[in-house]
Amino acid sequence: MTAEIITIGDEILIGQIVDTNSAHIAQELNQIGIAVHQIISIEDDKEHILQTLKDSGSRANVVIITGGLGPTKDDVTKYSLCEFFEDTLQLNEEVLKHIEELFRKIENAQLSDLNREQAMVPSKATVLHNKFGTAPGLWIKKEKTVYIAVPGVPFEMKKLMEMQIIPRLKEEFDRPFIYHKTIRTYGLGESAIAKRIEEWENNLPDFIKLAYLPDLGNVRLRLSGKGQKEDELKQAIEKEFEKLYPLIEDIVADSVAADDDIAVTISKILTSRNQFLSAAESCTGGELAAEFTLNPGASKCFKGGIVSYATQAKEEILKIPSALIKEHSVVSAQVAEKMAKNAREMFKSDYAIATTGNAGPTKGESDAEVGTVFIALATPDKLFSKKYIFGNSREQVVKKTVNKAFEMILKELTRI
Repeated sequence: MTAEIITIGDEILIGQIVDTNSAHIAQELNQIGIAVHQIISIEDDKEHILQTLKDSGSRANVVIITGGLGPTKDDVTKYSLCEFFEDTLQLNEEVLKHIEELFRKIENAQLSDLNREQAMVPSKATVLHNKFGTAPGLWIKKEKTVYIAVPGVPFEMKKLMEMQIIPRLKEEFDRPFIYHKTIRTYGLGESAIAKRIEEWENNLPDFIKLAYLPDLGNVRLRLSGKGQKEDELKQAIEKEFEKLYPLIEDIVADSVAADDDIAVTISKILTSRNQFLSAAESCTGGELAAEFTLNPGASKCFKGGIVSYATQAKEEILKIPSALIKEHSVVSAQVAEKMAKNAREMFKSDYAIATTGNAGPTKGESDAEVGTVFIALATPDKLFSKKYIFGNSREQVVKKTVNKAFEMILKELTRI
């Protein structure tokens, strides 16, 4: 059971917007056992659309097209669909009524002929009602393939997937079960992990695949399987994980849930213990606090953070002695530890994490080499720091520092 996704829009190809639609659609399809074999982004060009529809339809059971259903002249998807299916447009009274109702609710909005044109749909298509916008979704079946067109507006697309498309696909097709299980490792690179687990990986059953998903500072290992019996599939993957775990247990925190982000895991542990974290950041510029608080419920365990980017802020807000900075420089273990200690006291938190370093491209206020970072952690019973060299890419230095800081917190929490 396979699918292909076609995203249409010149704005995607020139990098003006990032295509998030295909990622969401792929996730939704995967959850119901439909494997996406290809995602294609193409321009708003009829001939290109026609050729892509033909190619995708020859390979997939489901083809989902997103974009190009708007009211302007560059939106040519439904006209291309008419040509592809040898069809014509016809007025859909229900769609027109919906469009008119939407415009009545908007103060001073004028319904134009272009807006009315959106009620013209291919006669062979089943209309998927889009209650949140003017362009309806379209469902057209040709031989053994279902072609589905949805608006490119992400919110509208998501609602159509949730409320209409996924339920229809579940009714239309018998699908296998797809099951994924992920574990996150820290402190060892992809190639080193691969060498360590090579024998285990070579002996995996044919219906189970391993994927390495490296990030800056951590690697996720994902086992994926496909089968007709859900319970048997899950049991097989769990059995393989039981074999894997002893091979990597030194680089996996026991409490890390299968697909949890590390910040989520930290948050869950702290909340369960009624404990709090705070942060004092320099080189990470607030990224650590921002990533931690992206997760719902972070307020239950995160007191707050200070971005003491300049030396003056470290001295005046965090109360770091100027003599300490002068003696050791702002990029040092001594300053990092003092930042963590003072943040913990200021916020009255159980734990405080601090970052200071040279992210580059120049050295800034310290002579430490670009990529040098000190991360400190203040806990209820100790204070310590570690030095890292994270390369000369500013973006990578910041991201690696955030990841390593979270790793440091998690290791300390799971040590207890």
